[in-house]
Amino acid sequence: MYKNIRRSAYHLAEEGTPWTEDFHALPFPEHWHAGLLELHNHGRDEEKRQPTLPTRRLDGVLQTLAPDVIVRPRPRIPVEPGPRAAEDFWMYVPASAPDPLPGRSMQQLLDAWLRTLGPKDSAQDPRFRSLLLASSTELKQNLPKWQPVSGVELLTTPTTRGGTAAPEPRQFQLATDALARRILTLDPFPFEGGELRFRALPRGPRDQGAELMSQPLCRTVKRKEWWFSVLLNISLHTTPFDPRPRLHLHWGVRRWATHPRTTTKRLNLPYREATTVYLRPTIPWLPGAPATERYALARLRRDRAADTFVWSENDTAGILRGLSLAGNFPDPEQLLTEPVSWIGEGRGVRAAVVHSTRMGKHEIGSGFMPNQRAQLTEWAEQALPETLARVPDLTRGRGKGIGAPENRRPKPRTDEAKKAELLRETQARRVALAAQARIASHGAEQAGPPVVEARLLWQSPEVRGEAVEQFAKALGLDGDGGASAAHVTDRDFDEATPGAPVVLEWRTAEVTLRLRCLPLADGLGDRLVPDPAVKGKGAALAAAVAERRRALRAWLRADGTDPSRPELALVEVAHRSTFRPASTDPKFAIRLGCADAGLLTQFVATPSTDRQIDNAESLDHRTYSSWLDGLRQLGVRVLPQHTLGDDLPDSLQYAAVWMVKRRKDGPTRLPKHLPVAVLVTPLPAGEGLAAVRGWDDTAGEWVPYPQFLLGLVKQAEIDPEAFTEPETSDDDARPDAPLVTGKQWRSNLAQQRRETAAFLQRVLHSLRGQPTALITHAQNSRLHWPWLQDGQTERDLIKTGHAPAGRLDDELRLVRVRGCGGRESAQWWGLADPGKPHGQPAGFWAQNPQQRYGDGASSRERVFYSTTERPGTHAISPALDRLATRVNAAGNLTSQAGTSAWNPTLAEIAVLGCHEGDDSAAPVLEKSDDAEALALAMHQLRQAPDYAAALSLPLPLHLAGLAQAYVLPTLADGDRTLNEESDTPAGDQIREDPDLADAAGLSTTPDDEAETAHS
Repeated sequence: MYKNIRRSAYHLAEEGTPWTEDFHALPFPEHWHAGLLELHNHGRDEEKRQPTLPTRRLDGVLQTLAPDVIVRPRPRIPVEPGPRAAEDFWMYVPASAPDPLPGRSMQQLLDAWLRTLGPKDSAQDPRFRSLLLASSTELKQNLPKWQPVSGVELLTTPTTRGGTAAPEPRQFQLATDALARRILTLDPFPFEGGELRFRALPRGPRDQGAELMSQPLCRTVKRKEWWFSVLLNISLHTTPFDPRPRLHLHWGVRRWATHPRTTTKRLNLPYREATTVYLRPTIPWLPGAPATERYALARLRRDRAADTFVWSENDTAGILRGLSLAGNFPDPEQLLTEPVSWIGEGRGVRAAVVHSTRMGKHEIGSGFMPNQRAQLTEWAEQALPETLARVPDLTRGRGKGIGAPENRRPKPRTDEAKKAELLRETQARRVALAAQARIASHGAEQAGPPVVEARLLWQSPEVRGEAVEQFAKALGLDGDGGASAAHVTDRDFDEATPGAPVVLEWRTAEVTLRLRCLPLADGLGDRLVPDPAVKGKGAALAAAVAERRRALRAWLRADGTDPSRPELALVEVAHRSTFRPASTDPKFAIRLGCADAGLLTQFVATPSTDRQIDNAESLDHRTYSSWLDGLRQLGVRVLPQHTLGDDLPDSLQYAAVWMVKRRKDGPTRLPKHLPVAVLVTPLPAGEGLAAVRGWDDTAGEWVPYPQFLLGLVKQAEIDPEAFTEPETSDDDARPDAPLVTGKQWRSNLAQQRRETAAFLQRVLHSLRGQPTALITHAQNSRLHWPWLQDGQTERDLIKTGHAPAGRLDDELRLVRVRGCGGRESAQWWGLADPGKPHGQPAGFWAQNPQQRYGDGASSRERVFYSTTERPGTHAISPALDRLATRVNAAGNLTSQAGTSAWNPTLAEIAVLGCHEGDDSAAPVLEKSDDAEALALAMHQLRQAPDYAAALSLPLPLHLAGLAQAYVLPTLADGDRTLNEESDTPAGDQIREDPDLADAAGLSTTPDDEAETAHS
């Protein structure tokens, strides 16, 4: 068993000297000449005059034309009233680097930029043209000068009141870029059959960190050639209560699009999003500029009018149009029809188009397994300055082995043992279902076992038959539900109607189950058809959703549904790829209509042998999994039981808070998030039984989980007047999309923070008097609850609004989990004995063991780590070699490039607040808290026995995150473009894993320059 794990994370060595570098810097342009501000403010009313010049457009161009420049954004305006950060320089370059924009290059670039500073019709304004000529002349006579900035400390930082490092904003870019430049000086990384040669990638002012990318590599997989590069991301992070920031090295794979579609003869680029292209020029883009070894970045977008793809101009005024470039961009049509001729080595500009999952399947696997990741990291560590050291290796914390819960999922080996375990699992589900039914009936006395009804809304006989069989299998039910005894035929199923369904019934000692089977008739499962008579696409679609919702609600009410008694429905719908456009997918409307009728929904796709779908063979597995997920919506869960005995308070319950995303409201498209809370209370009646409830903020009380989910549907109401189309990820693709200004965004967020604070205060008040661990998620919730941010939190205090931070209530503990988002969790591997491959051990991990046990008592350590076992479906060797090419016995080159890696996240568990022995509240309690015991309980909560694989998050937090499907169903059920460099698995697991969802805490403030645009 692995005893230690190592992380690719680095900080300043203990008692080490600071790491400093010298730079040349350029101030923001309003400091150059007063005439530039006059030019920009030409034609503005006095109250709309701007104190600064817009640089966003030029920043984007610099990514392409001067990729060696480090471009800084303007200081962010705080959301809440408070001091604004000091202004930084605009651009940096290392002092040892040549001037990236000498004389003529700078003149040419600035001249093109000056033309964008005025109103849209400025070209016809004589006064503006006169000002433009004067400003251009003045700039040419007095070009801005680079200023020396010496001894910039890259990792030395002040600390917050909580003792956490507080890096300066510029350190996130300067420190990572400095390490990247050092790595570039290393010899190439050797592997069997070749070597990796890295180049730097340009990074914009909003990009936190540096990236290096290898040359494109070609591998043959399934008789086709596929291309990819190795990617190294370097980022700067903090950890609660640690006074030293740390640099993370994160290895990944970037895949290239090289196979045109057979129908169009060109690459399948998404229409609604810009596509990134990396360029490698052989000569500088601008005359007189020094040659660069860095890649340049450009984007292709669809030109709707010409029905073709063109190079994005990065801004509406088109700075690039005003430049005479020394190197030519590839012709978009040639690049898209013959992508392989532009990739790899060759003469002239080289270009590679980034592949995204929306383009179809790519046969190169994602990520690296631990052994090769360790080799790559050890190579990069040669570039570390002497003053940096790797963070200490983690060692196993308390708990036996992998830190499994008391009721861990068994691993039977013999057929007899497997059969016995299946019987135990299904009986446990029936017991849990009966318990939840009694909770939902509010303790009303019942004679005999409770009766639970479910519905099957089917469209094809294949799904109907498989769904009935898998329903019985999931709950361990014998027989066919009385179908044979009642001589039920296919015709009976086909002719069933609301109020007269085919009802199958099974009686067990624990519960009586009835399955009402109805064909989803009358077009209720068909695509939505917006009414052309309704003006506006959004309004027409909203009206279609509302109409389908009303029709389905009425149809189900005719079958006796009761909104006060939540039940489950398994609904068959066609595969989402068959609905074009995607907005006509009926799942959104079906979920809303079923919820109005009191039904929780789980979907199963109609089987198809179509090459793009090809899901017929997996129907049994898909229907079985859908029933299990549906039962979990009813609250049928097995709670992992901790092994900590008296080290945790008696009757400890677990509350979890999650921010769920709502549809963007109105024409401003401002993001809205709604706080939700889930409470899991262990029940003494049986092993792993728990009452799962959600917070009903309207009623001000905790309600059963099914009722809670249905109540959230009200948050998904669509006002046809405020309905907007789904947003795109890049404004270049939708130039007509309304812009959200920074001021609007901050005002909107401030209001949501106030609402979240009031919500938290109500929830916390309801938890008084009962020992509770409140579990939160860093990336998901810190934007709306700022106290969870590393830079604000303080040990054993809590702050929910504007009031000063105060101590925790006597019965409350506060735990924060950090997942994989934003590369904030370091990559890791288990340290193997010499000569053996490094692995991926599961376990509960802690740091500084000598401090924890040196004096026989636990220390004040508050940050711990959790890893879990890989599921059986990802049984990949830790020694997988993504890079090597070998000759097999037949004399052919082979590689493992087509196998996807999978790496469990190193989840960070920070006990932000508890009551330790020296806490002033501890004497009030029977026993002081042990922070490590609380963290181990969180680790065990990830190992729910009724899940085939471990969860990314503790079970209560997972349940809170799943509420997203009822607040915004289209987000939960729709397609999602994966991070191409991620190690995460694809497919349905993503839609079921809240840790992989888009996190509000990773979003950034819109550019304030949007406010300065002329109408």
